[in-house]
Amino acid sequence: MREAIEMVVKSLVDDVDAVDVREVDHQGATLIEVRVAPGDMGKVIGRQGRTIRALRSLAYAVSLKRKHRFMLEIVE
Repeated sequence: MREAIEMVVKSLVDDVDAVDVREVDHQGATLIEVRVAPGDMGKVIGRQGRTIRALRSLAYAVSLKRKHRFMLEIVE
């Protein structure tokens, strides 16, 4: 899951080297933390949050398929 999110985020941003995606176990679920350069934050969030909402929908779909909860957060 981490690799898929990382691939999508790297295709969205200008500063690819600043992208950091980590998986953290969090109360029986997996929290995926995404860090990007401050200038690329808006590109990951998207207009009215559409891009991050789509990424969270992807994580939710994988959660249903694998029967394990994935949560996605952008960390500043």
